Amino acid sequence: MGVIEPQSIDYTQHPRVNSSDPVPPRGRPTQAAHVIASDEEALAVAHQLAAQFAVGAALRDREGLLPIAEIDAYSQSGLWGINVPKAYGGAGVSYRTLARVIAILAAADPSIAQITQNHLAITGHIDLDGTDEQKKEFFAWVLSGLRFGNAFSELNSKTVAAFETRVVRDGDDVVVNGEKFYTTGALLSHIIPIVAVDENDQGVLVFADREAPGITVTNNWSSFGQRTTASGSVKIENVRVPKHRLLPIAAFDRPTIAGPVSQIIQAAIDAGIARGAIDATIAFVKTHSRPWVDSGKETAGEDPFTIAAIGDLKIRLHAAEALLAIAGDAIDAGYENPTEEVIADATVKTAEAKVLTTEIAILATNKLFELSGTRSTLAKYDLDRHWRNARAHTLHDPVRWKFFHVGNFYLNGLNPPRHPWS
Repeated sequence: MGVIEPQSIDYTQHPRVNSSDPVPPRGRPTQAAHVIASDEEALAVAHQLAAQFAVGAALRDREGLLPIAEIDAYSQSGLWGINVPKAYGGAGVSYRTLARVIAILAAADPSIAQITQNHLAITGHIDLDGTDEQKKEFFAWVLSGLRFGNAFSELNSKTVAAFETRVVRDGDDVVVNGEKFYTTGALLSHIIPIVAVDENDQGVLVFADREAPGITVTNNWSSFGQRTTASGSVKIENVRVPKHRLLPIAAFDRPTIAGPVSQIIQAAIDAGIARGAIDATIAFVKTHSRPWVDSGKETAGEDPFTIAAIGDLKIRLHAAEALLAIAGDAIDAGYENPTEEVIADATVKTAEAKVLTTEIAILATNKLFELSGTRSTLAKYDLDRHWRNARAHTLHDPVRWKFFHVGNFYLNGLNPPRHPWS
């Protein structure tokens, strides 16, 4: 399969970050996406795309430019459909493979990797909670190249799990009203699944078209990290959607892999950030850094303390990646056998991976500057993007609670909670 190259694009015409201006919807693809057939193909395509995406990552971050051509190439490559089950025409890749794909892409540009997070998690939700008719329709969208966005979190609610967005039934339709923030990927999506609460206080997903009347997407994301994730806001004003596009959120009422799947994607992004930062450190030390005056060495790469520090970073990275693979295997086991015991095991193993990937992402992005020296802070290199991305992204699902739930599981036999952040 030939990976679609991002077209030449005038970056000056991009919608930029931290803007209060509404952004019009993107057109739908004019040709069907490639359909990936296997785990091996998914990994090969990920490596090909990562090489492309790495080229402009610093420019996009520095200028606040959304990865428009890159996301088009990404979804057309078939990687957005790799967790569609084989029974519905997808590759149904393992979650070990899915995590590896995200980590590969995140090492090149973690903003691009994060834009996929909600799409893949929602595809998993369809598999768990959708009717057969919904699965046929929604999975066909995914395999054709349509992208799901995200209208989940709310900026002013008491907790991340509290929702003020409401949906009411009206004949053959439902009508949704609310406002969302942290809407990663919604701006570049074709369909926006909206989390809302119905008349019975039941959480539901409503699959609205991005261009539906009443939907306003604003790229007002002003974080210093993950700047080009299109994580701004979505305003939902009397948006009318056919009621067959309403999907109850029931996956957390019983043992399922829904929580671990959401978490392993986040952990994979952090692993990718760490690998990208370590690679950048090694490259900079070899080509730009000077040896310290007391070392007596001719090059910075011969400094024994630098050598030892790189060894330490690599060991910690490999440990984190190994736990990520173990977590993926545990999720795959939970998909096949979703008992309370197996799902708790998958949740705990994924939490352990999240701890190590968080720690190595922050450590590696700090060490980048310590080992590379003062010149590595110059704006022309934009190496601070690695630290900013790590610091912003690792704020998802705080690891201080991962330690608690993992400890409670092993010490007191208490299973971790069931929700997207566990």
